Amino acid sequence: MSLTTIPIVDLSEFVKGDNESKQKFVEELGKAFEETGFVSVRNHGVPQELIDRYYALTETFFQLSTEQKKTFEIPEYAGQRGYTSFGREHAKGSEAPDLKEFWHFGQYVEKDSKYASEYPDNVEVKELPRFNIVGKEAYQMLEKTGAYVLRALALHLGLNEFYFDEYAKEGNSILRPIHYPPITSEPENAIRAAAHGDINLITLLMGAQGRGLQVQNHDGQWIDAIAEPDELVINVGDMLSRHTNNKLKSTIHQVVNPPRELWGTSRYSIPFFMHPVSDMKLDCLENCIDAENPKKFEDITAGEYLYERLVDLGLIKK
Repeated sequence: MSLTTIPIVDLSEFVKGDNESKQKFVEELGKAFEETGFVSVRNHGVPQELIDRYYALTETFFQLSTEQKKTFEIPEYAGQRGYTSFGREHAKGSEAPDLKEFWHFGQYVEKDSKYASEYPDNVEVKELPRFNIVGKEAYQMLEKTGAYVLRALALHLGLNEFYFDEYAKEGNSILRPIHYPPITSEPENAIRAAAHGDINLITLLMGAQGRGLQVQNHDGQWIDAIAEPDELVINVGDMLSRHTNNKLKSTIHQVVNPPRELWGTSRYSIPFFMHPVSDMKLDCLENCIDAENPKKFEDITAGEYLYERLVDLGLIKK
């Protein structure tokens, strides 16, 4: 199948529906993730009021002065918490830095969690306390929605429905408010986010309205990924693709520069990158390997794979 539009699914069929509706959702989601790697999700459980409120706070944060924002950039965190300044990150295989700045919230764990020592503390913006408070609320709502999606995928893959729960609970997930600033001069081989696949299990994008995000179909064509205001865009990441021996497709996507007449405008985006715990084995699932689809990837843990990719992105220096 060649992707021309993003398939639409309704999560309430899985969460609140009868067995028939639940199975319908599993089949539709599985088919979409095998063929395109992207879906738009209706009735996803994240209140529109929360989305609107957090976009407003994100815009307010990025309007702080560069000097103020850089006080939240902590080099030893390798971009995993707090602020990452404009032009620091580039896509794997690209030398040109992306035209963006962003913030990272990470997992919230109790002090006695086995993963507490792995996760840096989230950085507090004392000048804008609601930014952190509402950010945590958005993080936890998106994590809950992502858990339902992973349960549906587990059933599609012939696994126990709750297979992913133990790996996603306390997982190394990231909420990333992004600001793509106005473009002030002709970019040299740079766009707002160069073509890439996400690192994680699945990505949930709050508020994908308007042009900019594009998905590459299997014919190499770029398709605009535009969701309705009440939809989340969700896509497969490289970890899930690897774990399923590429049965579920991690689709290449990018964020292109706007037409010249809109260069003076900012763009904001808030993706939630759902990661597993670091000791999850990403070894190819046995029921995704056969004579027609032999094992494509070496065994590796999620933590090892994440480290490799952060080096590729320029956020960790070897």
